[in-house]
Amino acid sequence: MTLKDGARLDADVYRPAAPGSYPVLLQRQAYSRRIACSICYAHPAWYAAHGYIVVVQDVRGRGTSEGTFRPGETEIEDGAETVEWAARLDGANGDVGMYGFSYQAYNQLLAAAGDCPSLKALAPAMGPWNPAHWAYENGALQMKHMIGWGIQITAEAARRAGDDEAFSVLQAAGSNLPFNGPVAAMPQLLQKYRHYSHVMDWLETPVDSPYWHRISPVTHVDAIRARHLPMLFVGGWFDPFLPATVESFQALATSSEDIRLIVGPWIHFPWTRKVGSVDFGPEAQRNVDIDHIRFFDRVLKGSPREAEHRRIELFDMGLKTWRQYQDLPNTTQALLLGGTGRTSMDPQDGSLGLRQASDDHVEHIVHDPWRPAPTTGGYYGVPTGPVDRRMTDERGDVLTFTTQALETSIEIVGEPAVELDLSCDRPSFDLSCILSVVTSDDKVFQISSGYAHYRKARAGRYQLKLATTCATLKKGERLRLSIAGADYPAYPVNPGTGEDPVMTPKTHAVVTTIAVHHGPSRASLLRLPVGSASDIGSDRYRAGS
Repeated sequence: MTLKDGARLDADVYRPAAPGSYPVLLQRQAYSRRIACSICYAHPAWYAAHGYIVVVQDVRGRGTSEGTFRPGETEIEDGAETVEWAARLDGANGDVGMYGFSYQAYNQLLAAAGDCPSLKALAPAMGPWNPAHWAYENGALQMKHMIGWGIQITAEAARRAGDDEAFSVLQAAGSNLPFNGPVAAMPQLLQKYRHYSHVMDWLETPVDSPYWHRISPVTHVDAIRARHLPMLFVGGWFDPFLPATVESFQALATSSEDIRLIVGPWIHFPWTRKVGSVDFGPEAQRNVDIDHIRFFDRVLKGSPREAEHRRIELFDMGLKTWRQYQDLPNTTQALLLGGTGRTSMDPQDGSLGLRQASDDHVEHIVHDPWRPAPTTGGYYGVPTGPVDRRMTDERGDVLTFTTQALETSIEIVGEPAVELDLSCDRPSFDLSCILSVVTSDDKVFQISSGYAHYRKARAGRYQLKLATTCATLKKGERLRLSIAGADYPAYPVNPGTGEDPVMTPKTHAVVTTIAVHHGPSRASLLRLPVGSASDIGSDRYRAGS
């Protein structure tokens, strides 16, 4: 097709074998239309065999389409034009649904803000919602994510330009990310080839810049809501876009009677039963393609609704089964941090419980930029997902607070949050909080996390929301909160000087001490979201001595 501004966009079109009039499924690809998200979806031919015309298009400046790729900047107009073009293809009945994950989810939401009356449904999986939060988490650059993706995008642009040398160097860097320069978040390789992509512009754009609003679906949320589109959201507990997936679902959930959310125990891709070092069992090997076909058959073909089901399906990482909710539970239980001042030295010293200790104490995180607390599992570890993090928890720069063994199971579902009474000896600091289950054989597996950069340190209370989770802890297991001053290389090391970690040379970084206060006069706590059937009694959690 040719856009109004003259740029040509190329697409592959897959059709059912039998002639007829069919709805269209559109996927707008940033990684080659021939790949077509086949790393986690069935091939487009499979979808076509289920009675759809499937269109997979290279977006502007990608694959063989003309133009320059600038994420989000033209996706509203390009997407809307493409929807209407696809609706007029031979054999199309005029109704279009969109599907795809990651960038292909992001451009669906932007297209929905454009002038495309033929768009009737969306199925965005694991994609951005607010691009400022795509690049940053609570003010901290998501460095590993941005640099890794940036190298991939830049390499593809070099390939399109026929620059073999640049492509080969960038391809090699993709498997060994170049954080070893003077400024970790500003790799010299990306600076050298900045003319090929948006990446350096993004790295140089602060989190509070109005630029992010210009490319954000959030900016157009009212227009998207007004369309009342059915939507199927898919997320993963160990996907970096998990918070965005939940946030976009919640922002749009009331705009249609047919908006669903499915969150499995998956990383960004693939969506399989074994994640990290945990096998989540056969139910985790969900047929998400059938979920899509049932959704599109219902909203584009008028197929009968299935048996009544709730709109949220979450995989319980403890019971290894699916659970249904109409809304995320909002019941929380406050668990108080306790310890004697040695929680950084002894994982048994720090406690989580309902009872407040009788005396005030303080725990110290000594963050050394020479050996920052490492990324372990989660969104950005190697491997990604749940891995035993005992070695990280036993470091002297990590505080751990753990409950006693449970006497009965509890259902954790929702968004945990921490409230910490902190002080710091430097102008700025970062905070990493990991929530884990400690199994009966003492392995430690992450179930939620949160990270924040505080440019201006002050003594007082700090609140940090962690990612939504769903996990039933069984009898004999324990819950642990781990706190550190870094999570490297997922995020850049905070130099501690008040300077921007994204721009500051490593030589400026200083040792930073963060004090975590707890006790009767300066309580620090974890707000734990629990299911309605869970009752955390005082006998189950007791502050340690």
